[in-house]
Amino acid sequence: MPLPDITTLKPAPRHSALDQSALTFAALGDETRLRLVAVLCGGGAMSIAQLTQGTDITRQAVTKHLRVLADAGLVRDTKLGRERLWVFEPTQLNDARHSLEVISQQWDQALQGLKALDA
Repeated sequence: MPLPDITTLKPAPRHSALDQSALTFAALGDETRLRLVAVLCGGGAMSIAQLTQGTDITRQAVTKHLRVLADAGLVRDTKLGRERLWVFEPTQLNDARHSLEVISQQWDQALQGLKALDA
């Protein structure tokens, strides 16, 4: 059986903006992750020890939640000496907000179309 000609193969499709927004909303759908984002928004770069301070959540649990947020592009980590610091990345959240605005505009147009039919 002959091998396929690789020059005719198409690259795998990239995630659409809506796919990425869905990932963002899924990551923020957990109360703990939403709180972590809120803390990082107001507190700048923070270590896991700082993020768990005064809470009942374990460092391991926070680490798992931060990984989900990082996979969604909402946070990133950087190493400073022996510590790993986490910071909020606003780009994905801004993109998700833009997706909601587009959907909202589409709904408004659809509702206006229905109203025009009813008149």
